[in-house]
Amino acid sequence: GHAMSGLASKTQLALPTGIKKLTNIAVVRLKKAGTRFEIACYKNTVVAWRDGFEKDVGNVLQTTQVYGNVGKGVMAKEEDLLRAFGTKDEGLICGIILNNGELQVGEKERRHNFDNIFKDVIQVLCEKCVNPDTNRPYPPGMIESALKEIHFSVDPVRSAKQQALAAVPKLAEIFPIKRAAMRFKFVVGSESFASTIRWLLSGDVLDAVIENQTKNVTQSPQSSEITATADPSAYRVCEKFVKENGGRLEVLTQAVNEGGTTTEGFEGGQSRVDSSLGGRDEDNRFGGGSVVGDASIVSGGDKVFSTSAMAAAVASADSS
Repeated sequence: GHAMSGLASKTQLALPTGIKKLTNIAVVRLKKAGTRFEIACYKNTVVAWRDGFEKDVGNVLQTTQVYGNVGKGVMAKEEDLLRAFGTKDEGLICGIILNNGELQVGEKERRHNFDNIFKDVIQVLCEKCVNPDTNRPYPPGMIESALKEIHFSVDPVRSAKQQALAAVPKLAEIFPIKRAAMRFKFVVGSESFASTIRWLLSGDVLDAVIENQTKNVTQSPQSSEITATADPSAYRVCEKFVKENGGRLEVLTQAVNEGGTTTEGFEGGQSRVDSSLGGRDEDNRFGGGSVVGDASIVSGGDKVFSTSAMAAAVASADSS
């Protein structure tokens, strides 16, 4: 498509003074019955409408006028509307174009979107991946050069997170990189304590390493704890195992070494610093986690996560 300026045709004509050009708009275009129809929307509202965040069509459409060409200020002809849509109710037709048409994006805007997604992809890789030899994250500059080297191309419709994680296997062909392990806490009854440890060491859980274990016989059921790190893709099997054994699973952090970014990587993880947690237990950096409602508090990282939001974030990462 061509840019959104009014100068669409090859012969670039100056606009006559009588035509009101709409500015700061997003154009949505639909071709139907061989004719091009366009509507004028406010910038940045079309995607919000399609995602269901914006419910009021009045905040999306600048006008319920259907155009043949918004940039030139040319209205659609009534007979074309009737032929294509079987109605001349422009409000109705605007709705059809809004939901099914193609959003026209100017060149500058497209560049800007691509640059933003590219930056986000780099950020995700810095947060969620490490050098397996040192377990440390790579600096952004190095990730950027590597992406260019594998000819990574931005897909404007997939999320940065999906694209970043999909690029990991290709990146791994040119230098050592893998997804950072995730730290899980298994809270189980003492009767399934030994079987959980056996299962974690059986090879069924990718890259599982048990960090510490506390068997608790005296207190209430479900109070023995095992903390382990594993590949993030193991989240589903771990959750399934724990459910079947009447326990529960908490995601503590992404296990990236000190000096690197740690737990910020979870969208919707609601991380916030809780200063009241203070002290670190040096032998066991992530120990002493107490449970408050459905959030697990990890004293070592001084972060509080909503585990349910995080579980959703992790599940969405795995399905991509």
